[in-house]
Amino acid sequence: MQLKFLIFTLLFCNHLTYAQDEIPRNYFESPLEIPLLLSGTFGELRSNHFHAGMDIKTNGVTGLAVSASAKGYVGRIKIQHGGYGKALYVYHPNGYQSVYAHLDNFSPKIEALVRKAQYKKESYEIELFPSALELKVKQGEVIGYSGNSGSSGGPHLHFEIRDFKSKPMNPFLFGFDEVKDSRKPQIFALHAYSLGPDSHVNGSTDRLQLKLIQRQDGNYRTEPIKAFGTIGFGIDAYDILDLTYNKNGVYSVVTKLNGKPVFETTFDKFSFYESRYINRLIDFEYYATEKRRIQKLFLEPNNPLSLYKDVYNNGTVTIQKDNLDQSFEILVSDFMGNTRSILIPLTTDFDENLIQKEIKETEYFAKANSASVFEEGKIDIYIPKNALYEDIFLDIDIEGLSVKLHEPTTPLHKSMTIGFDVSQYSLEDQDKLYIASVTSWGSKYYVSTYKKKDRLTTKVNEFGTYQLFEDNKAPTITPKNFRDKQWVSNFRFLKLEIDDEDTGIESYRATVNGEFILMEYDYKTKTLTYDFNDGKISDTKNELKVVVTDKVGNTAIFEAEFLRKN
Repeated sequence: MQLKFLIFTLLFCNHLTYAQDEIPRNYFESPLEIPLLLSGTFGELRSNHFHAGMDIKTNGVTGLAVSASAKGYVGRIKIQHGGYGKALYVYHPNGYQSVYAHLDNFSPKIEALVRKAQYKKESYEIELFPSALELKVKQGEVIGYSGNSGSSGGPHLHFEIRDFKSKPMNPFLFGFDEVKDSRKPQIFALHAYSLGPDSHVNGSTDRLQLKLIQRQDGNYRTEPIKAFGTIGFGIDAYDILDLTYNKNGVYSVVTKLNGKPVFETTFDKFSFYESRYINRLIDFEYYATEKRRIQKLFLEPNNPLSLYKDVYNNGTVTIQKDNLDQSFEILVSDFMGNTRSILIPLTTDFDENLIQKEIKETEYFAKANSASVFEEGKIDIYIPKNALYEDIFLDIDIEGLSVKLHEPTTPLHKSMTIGFDVSQYSLEDQDKLYIASVTSWGSKYYVSTYKKKDRLTTKVNEFGTYQLFEDNKAPTITPKNFRDKQWVSNFRFLKLEIDDEDTGIESYRATVNGEFILMEYDYKTKTLTYDFNDGKISDTKNELKVVVTDKVGNTAIFEAEFLRKN
């Protein structure tokens, strides 16, 4: 007990000491031996979050040795079907953490520890927290092998560095100078916003894309814009590193009015809890319709992101009737300091005959700073406090057991709850009901459904159409690389495909001769895989049984015999 307390005290003191120190340059080294080429950089704008690390290319293959970036110990191991897939978290003596995600497998000593725990729990998904003395690692020691597990879109290594509060930090702050970037960021589009009741830009009160004119030095300017009232700007920009073609995020954006800084965003560090505020940083409506992200260069209410610096007047420009001509400049930079600028001349133009934007009023009015409850027929809706970024009239259409709940172009920061009264169904039928999100083209997707008495509920973080459906079909189970009564002596793996058309796979369990075996599920390929190298099967004649259950309880059973010489 005293030893554990001493270890905790030493680690805690390290955290306090190094939290106040300067960032240690070159303390971490590359976790791969191949040249460091990136497909993703820190702070990139992703769906509902900021990218928390850097994605390192692995030449399109899996199985490359992944080494500890610095000495420490493996303090957390997490395996899940989605998310980071197979991930390791290394805790370092200076209080920092490094994270290695989407791995294919672990080093033998880590793999043995994990496999033992998985068999004990009889579960592929698992989370472990080894002690500081259990899995010590040296800098450069192989801890795993690169892969494509979890929600990875292709083979790569996701690598992070976090501070002692588990806040992800930009790895470039620590060095990694072997990553070369001599190119200036690219600016795809510039947009202007009219933010006040009488504001307008070039005669328009709507979002307005401005034409960019490239100068000889590679920077941009616009024609003088005629504006009045409070206006702001947004950019669609990206960066491309040397030797790669991926469109990465930019590091910093600074704006100036008449040479004076008025706004800055810099991606050095953020907290996971604030990551969803990305939906306030970007023009969410534009992203929902155009699938491109405009980074707004001004602050709106309910945007507490820590990425902003030197913000004056919320980053906006206020143009009055008697203003002289002004100049607005946008400077877009990558971490290496390569910068591209846009110069925007501003002139005053007041239009008293301007047609104002019309706000569509409905009977469903929701406030951002308080909870809202709506109920009609057999459906009820609860929107918690601070789920909305601003007060809004909602467009709600309820028909039977289907609800069209506003438009997906409006972001939600927290999940809302939708409830369905299913008392008209028998108890047996209720067990097969589920709630699905229905797209505008008619496809339906299961959303987590909870049952309590005669009520089904779901929590969702997007507006859209939600409807009640019934699922009476069991999952399907199909062998991929073997058949019944086949000799598989030379096989390394046993593979099956499992699928469920309506609600998706909830659970699976496999046994051989009545004993549990560990099978790995890859939801992207719908494949269950057993590795004979785990040494659990020693008989010649073996009875395989696989039970798969979907998310409303429909169950399928697959049985087969295979023969194997050991």
